[in-house]
Amino acid sequence: MRILTLFVSLALLSPTSWALDDLAQRYVRLALEFGEYDTDYVDAYLGPEEWREEARKNLRPQEQLAADIADILRELADYSANSELEQHRLDHLLKNVRAMDTRARMAMGESFSFATEARLIYDVKLSDYDMDRFDHLLAEINLLVPGEGDLAGRVDAFRSQFEIANEKVEAVFQAAVAECRRRTEKYIELPADERYTLELVTGTSWGGYNWYQGDNHSLVQVNLDFPLKIDQAIDLGCHEGYPGHHVGNMTVENRLLKERGWIEYAVFPLFSPAALVGEGSGNYGIELAFPGDEKVKFEREVLYPMAGLDPQLAEQLENLNELFSELSFARVSTTRFYLDGEISRDEAIELTRKYGLTSREEAEKRIRFSEQYRSYILNYSVGKALVQDYIERQADNLEGRWQAFERMLVEMPTASELVASP
Repeated sequence: MRILTLFVSLALLSPTSWALDDLAQRYVRLALEFGEYDTDYVDAYLGPEEWREEARKNLRPQEQLAADIADILRELADYSANSELEQHRLDHLLKNVRAMDTRARMAMGESFSFATEARLIYDVKLSDYDMDRFDHLLAEINLLVPGEGDLAGRVDAFRSQFEIANEKVEAVFQAAVAECRRRTEKYIELPADERYTLELVTGTSWGGYNWYQGDNHSLVQVNLDFPLKIDQAIDLGCHEGYPGHHVGNMTVENRLLKERGWIEYAVFPLFSPAALVGEGSGNYGIELAFPGDEKVKFEREVLYPMAGLDPQLAEQLENLNELFSELSFARVSTTRFYLDGEISRDEAIELTRKYGLTSREEAEKRIRFSEQYRSYILNYSVGKALVQDYIERQADNLEGRWQAFERMLVEMPTASELVASP
């Protein structure tokens, strides 16, 4: 298990060279400048504030910035590491700069296929998905949600029964997060001062978001434009909070930026190989925190009463969600077809409605997300599958999987490393 033991086995080796530190600092400064052009690029920044101010005041022309990003990519490719630990750091820095270079080239008008973009930014090799398999899943859902008329309409009507009234969202969500946190801290030691702030918002293309603030603090936003269903409270609580993004971001800040002094981790690029592990671990963390039927049991006993909802259909909803999890790969295929120009926008909306089993209005919101974030969408389903396979190869019991999960958050293997690890 080379990836899992790398940091421990190499802890006594000499520190990395000043040359790599300099390249890492240049990367951070370039990332801050590029973020002024690509406003979605920098998800969080924890470094010196004067660097951000300098990036804004001394913003070089976009063409020059793209050229300078390409230059540092070549320097990293030619760099010779002095130790195995330094090679590990170099590999990850190189992949992050390659991702930024790809985004910079896209901003300059260069186009890539969906699969090439996924490989260059997220270090993942995409599979071709069997659309017939998705149709079989729809047939199973048709039996699970019987009735007359359009299946998407029936499923949308069925799921609408589980919507939490806006005035109850905060209380239900806070209860869900508290349980996610309680289960996480049984296995992962959390900083004494860690905390999150919840905001309910509207007018975004996503349902929930963690804006990491640094110093163990997250701002978690939940978008009420997407009516929150009872089953999504725990999903978002785990994904955005514990053991998902909040715990993952704290781990990076404390273990890599502060303890190791690796300045490249002062910037959290949205479009980078780390996004796959971040989103994948956020989704897998739900099953890790609530194995088996524990999620639906907690929802039925605690959250349904809080929301004033009838829990008698809770298990039917859970069965539907299991099928939906497999259908999530259809969204990757649909986005791929659309962004590669194989189908029109209207066709993408209809495929999203068909395989997402949702209203046209929500399908349009999902397409807007894909237009804004492009191949990022693969990180939720493909990322979860890779993380789950990786973690469950490391241990066959719950405690061992939590240990492997925490090590993964520190070592941050990329997609190709997840696949290659025994």
